[in-house]
Amino acid sequence: MTDPAALYPALAHVQPALAALGPAIGPVTVPAGTVLFDENAPCQGFPMVLDGEVKVSRSSGDGRVLELYRVVPGELCLVSSACLFRSQPLTAHGVTTKATTLLLIPPSVFAQWLEAPAFRNDVLGLFAERMADLTGLIDAVAFRKLDQRLAAALLGRGSNLVTTHQGLADELGTVREIVTRLLRRFEREGWVELARERIHISDSAALRAMASALTP
Repeated sequence: MTDPAALYPALAHVQPALAALGPAIGPVTVPAGTVLFDENAPCQGFPMVLDGEVKVSRSSGDGRVLELYRVVPGELCLVSSACLFRSQPLTAHGVTTKATTLLLIPPSVFAQWLEAPAFRNDVLGLFAERMADLTGLIDAVAFRKLDQRLAAALLGRGSNLVTTHQGLADELGTVREIVTRLLRRFEREGWVELARERIHISDSAALRAMASALTP
């Protein structure tokens, strides 16, 4: 297991020290697809990922899901920290995308750790980074066409993607039928080849041009 102090150097400055908290905080390993926290629920603790990945998303009333960001080892969860800061319910849900090992820091300990300048600066730095990420997401949702966003989502994953139309729809905050229609259009253009839960990228240059095109 990765040493938590190597991933989170600010832990060297907090009190109580991580070693003093005992086995109650973990580490615990959970499989892919585990819901770590849910919208409108009270925050049970502050997750610190040691291995794996957590996808943080919001859901709409009609069942659509919009991914906000992902937490990987060495990173912190904005939604959890905001919830603990304000003692309010969680505003998003977190689900593991692969087998994930993490610590769960109790809210009272998190409050004590914030008294350490190094840890507090890490958390405040997280807010700045995630705000930039979310601003980019808002720009994409509000000002870029869905075909541009889909083209961008297909890039950077290699030439053969193992995914579903529903998974792409969840990532883009839309419905499966629209993603399927756009993918079939991309296939007619010769940009992709579609198979069951697989997409082969035939013309990445065309997808890149679509992704970078300016919205009128």
